[in-house]
This record gives sequence, C-alpha cells and structure tokens, in this order.
Amino acid sequence: MKFSSHIGIYALLLAASTLFLIIEHLTHIEFLLHLAAIPLEVLVAVFIVEKFLARKEQQERRRQFMFIKSYMFRSDMRSLFISNFSALQSPAISFAKIRNASLEELRQWRRQAETVEYKSPQAMESVIMEYVKAQPVWTSFMERAITNNFEEIFHDMIYILHFINDVQAFKAAYPQLLFIEEARRNDELMVKVRKVLSDGIQRFLDYAIELKEKQPAMFFDVMSDYALSSGFMGDSRKEAT
Repeated sequence: MKFSSHIGIYALLLAASTLFLIIEHLTHIEFLLHLAAIPLEVLVAVFIVEKFLARKEQQERRRQFMFIKSYMFRSDMRSLFISNFSALQSPAISFAKIRNASLEELRQWRRQAETVEYKSPQAMESVIMEYVKAQPVWTSFMERAITNNFEEIFHDMIYILHFINDVQAFKAAYPQLLFIEEARRNDELMVKVRKVLSDGIQRFLDYAIELKEKQPAMFFDVMSDYALSSGFMGDSRKEAT
C-alpha cells in the first residue's frame, strides 16, 4: 500500500475528526471529544500498518534482488570480477581465501578495500574493458533498481554507465590507444576509473558478506565457482604468455 493511493481515506478520517471537534465546540458535549479521537486513532493505526507492510515488501524485494545478483554474479559478471580481483596489488585477495574466510576476515578485507592498488596500468585496462563488455548487465541492474525503488543502486548504475560511455567514446576515436593512459593524463578521468574499479571490489565483498550472513550454503557454492573459474583464467593467461 502507498500513502498516495489512500489519501482520500486519510482526508475522510481527518474530516470526520474535525467535524466532531466543531460540533463539540458548539454543543460542549464532551462525549464528542471521544468520537473525534476515534478517526485519528484509526488514521495512526493505518499509517503504522502501512509503513510496516512497505518495509516488509522492501525487505522481500531486497531478498529477491540478492538471488538475482547471485545469478548474474555467477554468469554474466564472473569474468569482470575475476579480472578485477586478479589485477589487485593490494589488498591481495583470492576467491579461495574468500570462500574459506570468516565473517570478520571478510569485513576486514572490506575495510581494506576502501583503498586499493593495482598491479599495473595494463591490468587496470583489462578490467575497464570488462566493464564495457558488461554494459547490458549494468543496464539491467539500473532497470531493476528503478522498478524496485533502490535509489542507491540506481545512482551507482548511472555512474558506471556514464563511465562506460566515456570509454566507448575514447575507443571510437582512438581504437589503438589504451583508455587508462588517457586517464593517467587527466586527473578527473582517473578519479572515475579508480572509483568504478574499487567500487567493484567493495560491492563484491559487500555481496559476499551478505551471502555469508544470510545464505551460507549459497556463499560457499558461489565462491567455489569463482575460485575454480579464476584458476582456469589464470592458466589461460599463462599459456597465452
């Protein structure tokens, strides 16, 4: 239920209470004060129930969104997160470590992830291009955020999509050049790069903590998949070199 959809009922209850108060003022019949209080009590009760139901609905949507994230993180976004974590210089976190970590260790890594360092500009470039390839996923997250009124997630997705547009525009003009090299010459652009990439690490760790707390079996399955896939990708990189 939403406040706007019941504004007529609220107005009627307030009008009824006001009417009883006016009549009491004219007649001085004290019983009318009790009658005037009834619509107000109903109004307060309805408002409290409505808030409770809205909060429960939001919690259920977030629970469903967690399962949606699990699917996307295990499929469309797996390569992106593996690339991002593999590119890290510090904190050095592997998916095998995440899988076997305690909640306190996960929270400690999350705090450390407020400041991240990458192995090289080339490593950052590979992560940037994974973000570009995942554009449909970010668009899908944005649409779901709009549908479910997740304002924070919506703003995060808008920021990422704007960043992807910057990368695409640069690559269209200079297909042979690295975007990260352009960013290193432009402080404002480099701030965007670091924010997007480090936010990705932070959001994944937030997700891992949420799973560990609420769905420990799913947490183990997801992180086992990531550890296995990370090993495959690492092997393929060694063969390529």
